[in-house]
Amino acid sequence: MDILSFRPALSPFVKWAGGKRQLLPAIARRMPGQFRDYYEPFVGGGAVFMNFQPHSCHISDLNRALINAYLQIRDDPWQVMTVLTKLDTTLTGAGAAFYYEARERYNKKLQGAQYDVEAASLFIFLNKHCFNGLYRVNAKGSFNVPYNGSVRPSYDTANLEALSRFLKGVTIGCMDFEEAVLRAISGDFIFFDSPYAPLSASSFEKYTKDGFPMADHLRLARLFRTLSDRGCLLMLTNHDTPFVRELYQGFSIESLPVKRLINRDAAHRTGREVLITNY
Repeated sequence: MDILSFRPALSPFVKWAGGKRQLLPAIARRMPGQFRDYYEPFVGGGAVFMNFQPHSCHISDLNRALINAYLQIRDDPWQVMTVLTKLDTTLTGAGAAFYYEARERYNKKLQGAQYDVEAASLFIFLNKHCFNGLYRVNAKGSFNVPYNGSVRPSYDTANLEALSRFLKGVTIGCMDFEEAVLRAISGDFIFFDSPYAPLSASSFEKYTKDGFPMADHLRLARLFRTLSDRGCLLMLTNHDTPFVRELYQGFSIESLPVKRLINRDAAHRTGREVLITNY
């Protein structure tokens, strides 16, 4: 499938840890020129699928709040923007106190599993005005990132309008990554951007709290090989570590320098990641 036909440019509506905007040139260079359906089981901020806008596209993620935002933007972007405008206007006048009030409202939505337009708008608003755009919840499942002091607008009208139009032709799901690619067949292209393995294998306990422990990395590597045998075209990103290289031994591995702008420790804001492909 040709992914280069002209469509309006799209940008992620949220900042997401591990976002792929800085790697887009390398990803473009390594993507197959032709494929059938496109799958992205860890969509996050969506920089990759938004940049290339494949014609037959399936995106998913386990984060219900994130997927709700995609669905609400697809179905009613004007209502999302109306709520966001009210939030932005109030923030300009009230400052930090309103941010924390909005955060409390959002957490009540999460606790009640109320995934609606307001929840999506609060999700976007908090992402734009929290420290480093970091989406983090505590052990109770409550969003707890502090205010970053910004009063900049939470959205771009033209971008959300164009994204809404594009999403109307996209299959959007909230499910485990294995379930997300069950229907993938030979000739389909799958881009995997899972939560990264820790830089040190001894750090896996810490990562378990984020919901993607070593067992899931092993499961993903097995799935990668299964899909490769099926004839799917595969690309995967991760930290460049011995553990990751061992998991994907035998496949093509390209190491790339990256900036990790979300890291609080300046000493760890540069590093290397890998692009792994089976073709």
